[in-house]
Amino acid sequence: MQNVYDVTIIGGGPAGLYSAFYSGLRGLKTKLIESQQELGGKVLLYPEKLIWDIGGHPPVLGGQFVKQLIEQAKTFDPTILTNTKVDLIERQDDLFIVHTSMGECHYSRTILLAVGGGIINPQKLTLEGAEKYEMANLHYTVQSFQRFVDKEVIISGGGNAAIDWAVELSSIAKSITVVYRNEKLSAHEATIQEAINAGVKIECNTSITKLTSNADKTAIQYVTCENSKTQENSIRQIDEVIISHGYNHEASLDFDEAIALPKKDDYYFEGKATGETAQPGIFAAGDILAFEGKVNLLIGTFQDAANAVNSIKTYLEPSAYRYGMVSSHNELFKEKNRSIIEKQLSKVGN
Repeated sequence: MQNVYDVTIIGGGPAGLYSAFYSGLRGLKTKLIESQQELGGKVLLYPEKLIWDIGGHPPVLGGQFVKQLIEQAKTFDPTILTNTKVDLIERQDDLFIVHTSMGECHYSRTILLAVGGGIINPQKLTLEGAEKYEMANLHYTVQSFQRFVDKEVIISGGGNAAIDWAVELSSIAKSITVVYRNEKLSAHEATIQEAINAGVKIECNTSITKLTSNADKTAIQYVTCENSKTQENSIRQIDEVIISHGYNHEASLDFDEAIALPKKDDYYFEGKATGETAQPGIFAAGDILAFEGKVNLLIGTFQDAANAVNSIKTYLEPSAYRYGMVSSHNELFKEKNRSIIEKQLSKVGN
C-alpha cells in the first residue's frame, strides 16, 4: 500500500514553507516537494537584501529570513523533497497522484499549490563564452556584498533589481556603472534618483557586446560596450560583472485534463481568499493564487497559507474547527515553549 499524505505542498518558497508549518500545526500528515536544490523560492535570489515588510519583525536579510522560514517549516517534521520537479497531477478516486520527472509517484488526499512564479531561472548573457566566467566574476545574483568591496563593478540591466543592487553596492564598491540597452530605465524613479545621488554612473542605450579575459583566462578583465545611438564602442577594465536581465519563468507542473484549473493571465490559478480552487481537493497559496482583494506581499502570502491549510483541514475533517488555535493556547507548543524559555534563562544566567 502506497504511503498517503493528508496534504502535498508543491513549492518550497515562503508560501510553501509556511504552509508546511501550519499544516503540521493542524495535525496534517504533510509532504513538501520543491523543484530546486534549495528551499526558499525567489527570496534566494536576494540573500543580502533587507526585507522590511514582515509584520512585527525587524528588517532581516533575505538569506537569514529563508533560514528562519525553513526552521519553522520543519517544526512538525514534514517530509521534504528538494531537487524534485513535479510534471503531472492526476486524480484517482479519492486520491491525487503526483508524478515527478524522475518517474516517481506520490499519493495525497489533497494538494496545496505554492509554486509562486514557477521555476525561476535568470536570463543569461547571450555572448559567446560567457558561461565559463559564471564561476569567476560573472554574476546573475548578488550572494555576498563582501565580494564587491573596493571593486570596479558594471551592472547590465535597468529594472528594479539592477538599480537596487547598484544602490546597495555603491557604499562599498570602488565604482558602479549601470548599462541599459533602452532609452530610459524601468526601475522606480525614487530608486534611480537614490542611485544617482550615490554616485552610480548610468549609461542608457548601451549594451555589453564582448567579454575579454585576463592573461590566464580565468576571469573577465575587460568588457566592451556599444552605444546603440552613436554606434561607438568603449572598452573598460572591470573587476565584477552583474547581469540583471530578468528571469525566465517555467510552469512547474501540469494537470490531467479531468482536473484542469481555470487560470488568470495564462498562468495564475483563479481561486478564493480561502485558498480553494475550482477543483475540490486542490488548494493554492501565495503568488500563484489569484482572487479579488489579493495582497501580493509576504504578509499576504502567510495569510494565504493559513487560509488554505484551514480549508484543507475542514475539507478532510468537516467537523474540525475552521481555524487553528492561537499559539499561546495551543497544547502543541507547551513543551516547545518550555524548552525555549529554559534556553533563554540559561543564557541570562551565564
